[in-house]
Amino acid sequence: MKKTVLIIGGGIGGLVCGAILSKEGYRVRVLERHSVAGGGLHTFKRNGIEFETGMHLISGFQENGVLNKLFSYIGVADQLQIKPADEEGFDHFHLAAEGVTYKMARGRNNFIKTVSTYFPEEKDNIDRYIQRVYEICDNISIYNLRAPSADIYSNMEVMETSVSELIASFTSNSKLQAVLAWNNAMYGGRKDKTPAYVGALITQFYIEGASRFVGGSQQLADGLVQVIEQNGGEVLTQTAAHFIDIQNQHIQKVISKGGREFTADYYISAIHPSSMFKITDVSHFKKAYYHRVDTIENSNSAFVTFITFKPNSFPYLNYAGFYTYDYEDVWNCAELLPDDRPRGCMYLTPPVSANDVFAQKMIINTIMKFDIVKKWEHTTVGKRGYDYYAFKTQHENKVLDMMEEIYPNFRSKIDTVFSASPLTIRDYYNVKEGAIYGTMNDCNNMPLSHLPVRTKIDNLLLTGQNINLHGILGVPLTAILTCGELIGLEKLLGIINYFSRTKVTY
Repeated sequence: MKKTVLIIGGGIGGLVCGAILSKEGYRVRVLERHSVAGGGLHTFKRNGIEFETGMHLISGFQENGVLNKLFSYIGVADQLQIKPADEEGFDHFHLAAEGVTYKMARGRNNFIKTVSTYFPEEKDNIDRYIQRVYEICDNISIYNLRAPSADIYSNMEVMETSVSELIASFTSNSKLQAVLAWNNAMYGGRKDKTPAYVGALITQFYIEGASRFVGGSQQLADGLVQVIEQNGGEVLTQTAAHFIDIQNQHIQKVISKGGREFTADYYISAIHPSSMFKITDVSHFKKAYYHRVDTIENSNSAFVTFITFKPNSFPYLNYAGFYTYDYEDVWNCAELLPDDRPRGCMYLTPPVSANDVFAQKMIINTIMKFDIVKKWEHTTVGKRGYDYYAFKTQHENKVLDMMEEIYPNFRSKIDTVFSASPLTIRDYYNVKEGAIYGTMNDCNNMPLSHLPVRTKIDNLLLTGQNINLHGILGVPLTAILTCGELIGLEKLLGIINYFSRTKVTY
C-alpha cells in the first residue's frame, strides 16, 4: 500500500514536494486555502490582463541549469514557456545621482568584461570576486544536486561573513561595491546580515541564466498540479488547514476550516512556521524551538505597483531595471528618503509573447517595512478605510515620480495603475509582516535563522522559503531536502541526475 503524505500549503514549495513524492510512489494530498494553487507562482487578472504576484525574475532553466534538471525529472520543463533575458544586459542598474546605467551581462566572462568597462582599473578585482563567487557556489552540494559532504554549512567563512564583507574583501571602491550588489535589496539582502553564500548564489544564478516566464508563472504551478494528479494525488483548493491534532509527538490528523478531517502517514508544512503554530497546540514543541521560530527576524515586505500601458506606447524591456538615487541606497532600500519617497525600485515588463515589441504591463517593486502600514494591521482586504487607500494613492504617485525620472513622460503612456501593500502580501501569502523573502538568514546568528526540515514531531517535515533559502531557486532546493528525508537524499539526487542526463521520460 502506498504511503500517504498531506501537504499544508500549495505554494511552490508544497507543489514541488507533492510532485516529487507522487512520482516516487507516495499518495499525495495538498491543502491550499486559495481558489488557485501556486503561492508566489500564482497570477491574477485585472481588466483582462494577467499579472504575476511574485515570481517575476527566474533563472536555472538553461541547459544544465539546476532547475532545468529538477523540472525535467518532474516532467514539466518541456511545457514551460521561458524567454532568456538580454545577453548584453539582463539587468540594468540606474544610479540617479550620477546619471549612469550599468548593464549586467549574461555569462561569466561576459559579465566580468562588461562590468570592467565601467571600472577598468578594477578588472583584476572583479575577476577575482566572480571567481570566488563561483567557487562558493561550486561547493554548495544541493545547488549542484550532490549529496552533502564538505557542504556550505560547514564552511564558516561564507556562513559568518556578510555579502558586503565578501565584496569589500576584493575591492575598496565603494561605487564598485554597490554595483556588484546591484540586486541586493530586491532579493531580501541586508548589508551586515545576509551571508556571503546567499549573495554568491543569487549572483551566479542570474549571471548564468536570467530569464522570464512568457505568459506568466502560473504555468509552472499548473504543471506541478497536473503531475500530482496524474500520479493519483489531489490538490484541494479553498481548503485551509484549521487545526493540526498532535498526540504523543505524532500528528493524528489535520482538520480544515470546513470541518473535514485528513489523515496521512506523513505531513509537510509548507507555510510560514509562525502560521503553523497558530493552528496547533504549541505545547507539543519545545519552548526553545517555539521561541526560536517566533523570534526569527523576517525579511522586509514591499509595495508593488501594477501598470497597464496604452497600446504600443511603451517598449518591451528584455531586462529588469534596478534604480536607486545613490550608491549607498543599494544597502538601505527599505529606508524611505526624508520626504517619504522610496530610495529605489525594481521594475520589469513581463513578456506576453516570445516576440514582444511593446509592453502590455509593468510591475514595480519598492521595498517597504511593515511598520509603514502597521496602523492598519488589524484590518482586512476591502475594509481598511479611506486613509489607507489615500496612503496607497500617495505612494503610487511617488513611485510614478521615480519612473518619470528614468523615463520622461512615463505617465502619459499609462492606461491603469493599482497597487499592493505589505498588508496585501501578508494576507495573501499568510506570512508574518508580509515578508516577501521569508525569514532572514543572518550571518551573525546562523543557528537561530536556519531551520532544519525535520522536526521533533516524528511525522512532520517543513519546507518553503522560511526554512532554507527563498525564491525560485531556494524553495525547490529546500523541497528536495524535505523529500530526501522520506525517499533518501542520495537516492533522490541520483534519480534527478539520471533522468536529467538521459532525458528519459520518467
